[in-house]
Amino acid sequence: MSRLLIESNFMKKVVLITGASSGIGLETAIQFARLGAHISMCGRNKERLDRAYEECTKERIENTQQIIRIQCDMTNDNDVKSMVEQTLTTFDGRLDVLVNNAGTLEYGTIENTSLEQYDRVMNTNLRSVYHMMMLTVPSLAKTKGNVINVSSVNGIRSFPNVLAYNISKSALDQLTACTALELASKGIRVNAVNPGVINTGIQQRGGLTDEQYANFMEHSKTTHALGRVGEVGEVAKVITFLASDSASFVTGITMPIDGGRHAMCPR
Repeated sequence: MSRLLIESNFMKKVVLITGASSGIGLETAIQFARLGAHISMCGRNKERLDRAYEECTKERIENTQQIIRIQCDMTNDNDVKSMVEQTLTTFDGRLDVLVNNAGTLEYGTIENTSLEQYDRVMNTNLRSVYHMMMLTVPSLAKTKGNVINVSSVNGIRSFPNVLAYNISKSALDQLTACTALELASKGIRVNAVNPGVINTGIQQRGGLTDEQYANFMEHSKTTHALGRVGEVGEVAKVITFLASDSASFVTGITMPIDGGRHAMCPR
């Protein structure tokens, strides 16, 4: 597919991305900026969000492209409502693409994951997505837009010691499928991407030490069929494809981007 064809899908369109201050969210914002979209970047950490905004702004292909940044805690209902309202006000009520990327990971099993941990993970990874879709469906219906939820291979395969995270991503996949059916009559497509281990550092933010993280990343070469971990750009490019007119007959899918990890079984 030519660059010009992809660009024609996003010029003048509005994309809202949560968790856009780093990792997959930032790279997704950069990809959309390169394709001509107007972008609302949302993140919790102001310093990281400011840096991400500057990086994304440099990638615009036209000076007329508007890119805004909004600090937002996705577990705070008032923050989320205000962020959506500010986005719609800035872009005259228009929204074409919602990328629900904000997420968190915490380690633990059924024996040692506290209810507080469970609530933190579920509120960020699932409840906030539910809330975002509730708030944005009226605008997406006007543009016959679409939603991409950033899930995980953990949503389709079981892994120990990240129980709450696994549950949240599996539920997110079900939310994706159900809403795809419910919103199809409005012309809204809903899909999910399910990355394997991607080089973002989320495991460190979840509690691993530098040494543990290095060991985890090295071991992950053996748990992915392609023999390596993934990079953020490999996920972001699939997100922009699913958001484009080239995927106009695709809805309700959970697409692994995991180097074959979902197809692997112990031997």
